[in-house]
Amino acid sequence: MDNEVIEFDIGLGGGGGSEDGDGDDVLDEGNVANCSLVIDGNVATVRSYSPQGDLDLEPYEGMEFESEEAAKAFYNSYARRVGFSTRVSSSRRSRKDGAIIQRSFVCAKEGFRNLNEKRTKDREIKRPRTVTRVGCKAALSVKIQDSGMWVVSNFVKEHNHELVPPDQVHCLRSHRQISGPAKTLIDTLQAAGMGPRRIMSALIKEYGGISKVGFTEVDCRNYMRNNRQRSMEGDIQLLLDYLKQMNIQNAGFFYAVQGDEDQCSGNVFWADSKARANYNYFGDTITFDTTYRSNRYRLPFAPFTGVNHHGQPVLFGCAFLINESEASFIWLFKTWLAAMSGQPPLSMTTDHDAVIRSAIMQVFPETRHRFCKWHIFKKCQEKLSHVFLEHPNFEADFHKCVNLTESTEEFESCWLSLVDKYELRDHDWLQVIYLDRTQWVQVYLRDAFFAEMSITQRSDSMNSYFDGYVNASTNLNQFFKLYEKAVESRTEKEVKADYDTMSTFPVLKTPSPMEKQASEVYTKKLFMRFQEELVATLTFMANKVEDDGLVTTYQVAKFGDDHSAYYVRFNVLEMKATCSCQMFEFSGLLCRHVLAVFRVTNVLTLPSHYILKRWSRSAKSSVALEDRVADVINYYLESHTVRYNMLRHEAFKFVEEGAETVDSYTVAMAALEEASKKIFLAVKHDGRISIVNGHCRENLTRNGVHANYNSEDEQRSLACPLSEDDMDTKIQELSYQLDCATQKCEVYRANLYSVLKDIDDHKQQLSINVQRIKHSLKDDL
Repeated sequence: MDNEVIEFDIGLGGGGGSEDGDGDDVLDEGNVANCSLVIDGNVATVRSYSPQGDLDLEPYEGMEFESEEAAKAFYNSYARRVGFSTRVSSSRRSRKDGAIIQRSFVCAKEGFRNLNEKRTKDREIKRPRTVTRVGCKAALSVKIQDSGMWVVSNFVKEHNHELVPPDQVHCLRSHRQISGPAKTLIDTLQAAGMGPRRIMSALIKEYGGISKVGFTEVDCRNYMRNNRQRSMEGDIQLLLDYLKQMNIQNAGFFYAVQGDEDQCSGNVFWADSKARANYNYFGDTITFDTTYRSNRYRLPFAPFTGVNHHGQPVLFGCAFLINESEASFIWLFKTWLAAMSGQPPLSMTTDHDAVIRSAIMQVFPETRHRFCKWHIFKKCQEKLSHVFLEHPNFEADFHKCVNLTESTEEFESCWLSLVDKYELRDHDWLQVIYLDRTQWVQVYLRDAFFAEMSITQRSDSMNSYFDGYVNASTNLNQFFKLYEKAVESRTEKEVKADYDTMSTFPVLKTPSPMEKQASEVYTKKLFMRFQEELVATLTFMANKVEDDGLVTTYQVAKFGDDHSAYYVRFNVLEMKATCSCQMFEFSGLLCRHVLAVFRVTNVLTLPSHYILKRWSRSAKSSVALEDRVADVINYYLESHTVRYNMLRHEAFKFVEEGAETVDSYTVAMAALEEASKKIFLAVKHDGRISIVNGHCRENLTRNGVHANYNSEDEQRSLACPLSEDDMDTKIQELSYQLDCATQKCEVYRANLYSVLKDIDDHKQQLSINVQRIKHSLKDDL
């Protein structure tokens, strides 16, 4: 009983699995050469099986093969001609030595999917695979003879499903093979910077059709990704050596490796001290740029960037994406957050990617996440290239729908009109981006801060920090020098912008104190953007449409164009305004509509809460008192504006109520006469008028100086009980002294701030001079 055997299902994993993902081993034609076929006792050498093989033999019981692999290749070749896919099903092993003595090959649709409840009970299946197994009985079984030959012991020809036509056979899993010449061509084109789509087009042209290529674009994409990962394995040590050296040479340098540093198979992240410091100043919004992750580039490189106070891109760290699983992105984002002192950004911009989105939701649950609109526009040109060619107006219509709609309702209506007009309602990719519209269409994002200076124009910050340095042909050896060169160039541009802001004075276009204030507070570029909004107010009309006593609503529209109106709600007491365009919320700069309301309500300067420090000249300053600069410098103007608006607001209500009847009119006029006398006395005595029980009473003075009760008689009188009038007078005197002391404190505070600001400006000027000396020395060398 030496050949007593046991039977079991081997369930071999085939890397990517079978068509329905159940993991059975798929037959492979690629490793067969010169096998022998025995028919009626005669042994014949059979050629290697190829997609275009002309071998018309059909399996039958008793057919012999030299090896199990020869039988496997023959059945797979037969399946290709007939139109089905194959896989390995089961085997028998000898109990004596464990060697395989019988093997079964089946149609890929054999059996039914095994729904393992233990595997799916505790986890949600996000993207369930399509069920493809239908219980097909077609199969070929072979067993080994004492002679060492493998003979067909069972063959079932019939299928219970439709077979695939010849022009679709290349899509079947067991027939998708990348040949040696095809791999060579892919490698060459990939090195030249071509992506998988263009490479497949070249292969189809070379082979004379997709069916003759023998594999799909997905196979090509996977091969290119694996090829890139293999090439990176030899170079990754160079990256780690570089980071270790940087860590030794630079204080504050941070780097981390996912997994074992000696055998790096995960992502790598690093950030220098300048990147970490920049995040403290400008880390309210960031961009995770994965442009270089695509197959077009040889480096899976992804920088974290932001926007500085000049509107320039600024670096917050870099990553190499060796592994692009959700878990790896979660590790990367958590590591980056730790390097940035654990403070998450307000908003984040990434490419349109479901895996990245899922990782962000877990690591940055409070951060507003959007997809880069310009990457989506670029993808749109690829996905809808035929539409762009056939309809020249499509691009303008698409741009209008995405960028120029003012409400969600208007966008929804415009989108439906767009897809109906160009018959794209059923386009798969458009349906996907429409479902994600709240994360890339402007009208859904304007309530969040993204530091863009314009809602409709592309910000400079969305251009990659490394554009012009890293390209499709850059390899890791070249990368380090180009990386340092890019960082140095960006630093020089920031220093130049600082110098231009400090050494040049912008030309003012209006006599407005607000424009002068903005020119002294904002950086040069930000001031020019603000000036553009301020000048535009001259063509806008602001009309009051509602007043609830606390908040006044204005309709703001360009002169003669009431159809395109915006609505500004203005709280006079708090000096706060919100506009329906939401430009301040989106960019941090006030829009022309709010500025138009400020103009008609005599708000002469910008309230301090509308001057964001991140856009100011002192964005990177360490002066602690600078947050009060607007209150100190513009104390008088702002106080006067508030008083004016409050009096004006109350006076309008007084006039409306007083004009109701003759009696109320008479009372109102008498009250105005009495108020006029009190105001005259207040102005005459420079405000030193006490209000005692509703009546005016001049404060006591001595030789033109305010009384201080310093005489002995006055001190004795203080010990005696005071009358009600004397108590009111005393309270008014003490209040006046308190006001004087407060004003002196403000003056001292302003002087102190001026000294500290001069020190900070001098330090910044020295920094600029040092940078210029460094560059001149490099040029000399």
